[in-house]
Amino acid sequence: MSTKYVIVSGFLGSGKTTAMIALARAFNKRLQAQGEPSKAAIIANDLGAKNLVDADYTRTADVPIDEIAGDCICYVTEDLVYRINRHAAAGANIVLSDIPGCGVGALNHVYVTLDNDYPAEYDLLPLTCLVDPIRLRMILPQKEDIHLPEEMRFLLNAQLAEADLIVLNKCDLIDDAEREADLAFIKKAYPNTPVMTISARTGEGIDELADYLLSHEATAQPRDLGTDTEEFDAAESKMCWYNRRFFAEERSGADIDFNQVIEDFMEGIREGLIEARRNVPHLKLFAAGMGDDFVKCSIVDVDNDLEFERKLQHAYSGIAIVVNARAVCESETFGDIVEEAMDAIKAKHNLKCRIIFTECFGFADEGRRNGGRASRYAE
Repeated sequence: MSTKYVIVSGFLGSGKTTAMIALARAFNKRLQAQGEPSKAAIIANDLGAKNLVDADYTRTADVPIDEIAGDCICYVTEDLVYRINRHAAAGANIVLSDIPGCGVGALNHVYVTLDNDYPAEYDLLPLTCLVDPIRLRMILPQKEDIHLPEEMRFLLNAQLAEADLIVLNKCDLIDDAEREADLAFIKKAYPNTPVMTISARTGEGIDELADYLLSHEATAQPRDLGTDTEEFDAAESKMCWYNRRFFAEERSGADIDFNQVIEDFMEGIREGLIEARRNVPHLKLFAAGMGDDFVKCSIVDVDNDLEFERKLQHAYSGIAIVVNARAVCESETFGDIVEEAMDAIKAKHNLKCRIIFTECFGFADEGRRNGGRASRYAE
């Protein structure tokens, strides 16, 4: 039996991880109710190294998780195939994966390649692009200013243009009138692409989305998305990636409220970005306590409030924290902002912090892809 495979794409902060977890559970429920064995699995993809909030968060759910880190799945086909097959060997018959939130090209580089090179191995489900109401404002006719560069609009439009299915997520955050207006715009802008609505957080529309995906196939036909253009390069050059894992502990060994520590840390980063006149399409943090106790929170725009998906239920004297950011900011500037925010929480909460891993880079940063070799010298 062929393994079903679906890519969930979408701009930074569109809710891909939450949607994939909800979909995996829905796939299992629906197929098992029909008497068919079903075990869905997830592959988390990111351009940075490991230490991903999304992977740690997914491990708290009842869904098998694997990671492809350090590159986009568009350019590591053999690794992707290996991981899909590894999930299949462990019993999974449906595998979901995302693509980095600034990524474009899953259709041409992944679906078309799998269809051509592995024609009998995978049933490709519709390439599904999530868009949330906040990001959609970038390309609405009125083009509301959400303090992201003009180049970001190119990425969002290209993601929507390559999709087999567009899904308006986070519908619980808007009223009926805005929902209908957003749907009308999407249908007019992308008239040949089906559109659905969900709230991955509340579960609204997830069963209907699962049914649609299980009953339809991907087109897997190449399209010109303009990814070889100056606009694409300009958009990617605006971004920086930041990943850090650290262990924070109260110096005297006292149990403290780490929800407050985390809130102060995230707000410190947000305020630093505002002061620098920069933005962060997605800043997210995860920390796990004992048992199933964990905290997950995020900021999807410097003008938006910090949002807790879940808070810690207990106080702790120390905890490991993972923070990921995809920012429209120079990498050096963003790194300095994070350090200032960490210094502030250490002083306020009597903490000492041990850095386990840090990675900070911009797409256009010199030396990122030259294997560490010197790339220039003074004559």
